[in-house]
Amino acid sequence: MDSELTPVTDAEIVSSNTSLQFFDVRILLAGQLADSSIAMYKRDVAAYLAYAQVQGLESLYPLTLAAWRDNLALDSTMSPNTINRMLSAVKRIIKQAASKELIDETISFKFQNIEGVKVKALKSRLKHHGRTRISPEDMRLLCQAPNTSTLVGRRDKALLATLATSGLRASELANLTSGQIHPRGKGYYLQVIGKTDTEPRDAHLSVEAYQLIQEWLAARPVSSPYIFTSFSTRAAIPNTNPISEVTVWNIVRRYAEQCGLEHVKPHDFRRFVGTQLASKDIRKAQLALGHKSIEVTARHYVLDELEIGLTDNLY
Repeated sequence: MDSELTPVTDAEIVSSNTSLQFFDVRILLAGQLADSSIAMYKRDVAAYLAYAQVQGLESLYPLTLAAWRDNLALDSTMSPNTINRMLSAVKRIIKQAASKELIDETISFKFQNIEGVKVKALKSRLKHHGRTRISPEDMRLLCQAPNTSTLVGRRDKALLATLATSGLRASELANLTSGQIHPRGKGYYLQVIGKTDTEPRDAHLSVEAYQLIQEWLAARPVSSPYIFTSFSTRAAIPNTNPISEVTVWNIVRRYAEQCGLEHVKPHDFRRFVGTQLASKDIRKAQLALGHKSIEVTARHYVLDELEIGLTDNLY
């Protein structure tokens, strides 16, 4: 693929037929990111290319990226964080193309100098429910919501309990296999490889969650290495395929709404685990979630509430 592409210099951009669309994002990022991350890069680059085509602009011209940034800031409702992520995706692909000498280094340099939007300037677009705190009482209510008289309910109850005690990401949970469960003493743990992991990490799994998983697997009439498998759309018959991240999201949202809990998402379960463990020892929360930096745990996964009355007797 790379050998078929002719390097492009800054002076040739306007008159050249070469475009970012001829670069294979998958090849440029091969061995660097997980497939799910590469898929997101492809979506962001595709959005940029679509804008350039509609506007009649050359995608390899740095000012086209600046024009796209302005368009997203003025004519969309995207959050500043989303806009900056999309800009960064295009910049990285340009940088990778330059590293493979597919385009001139000066083009990449000029793309990297295109600034993103300021979060403060677009703070009104930030999601106010991006991080929803779940109390232990609400988590218990949510995890007991599925009707276990049905196969779907048995699967969902095991799924919610696993999320609530492991801190797994939706992608990690969707592809979880029986072989990843291991006993240790009187309890159990999971070995998972997340998006930032280079080797398996240990994650918690409560005895209750383990037992619910075993009950679900014993009741499931099909055999599959995956724990949480899909059901056919027309009949409640399980198949051997793993569920998707979207299915995890839909399951969580359905039971959250059933319990009157608004804005709860799968990642809020991960924050729940971090918050509960950090109340005892933030280092344990960091290890449980697999964060390399304890600052990440403290900033994004510990949702503390203001404790009322602490200033009553200060003077």
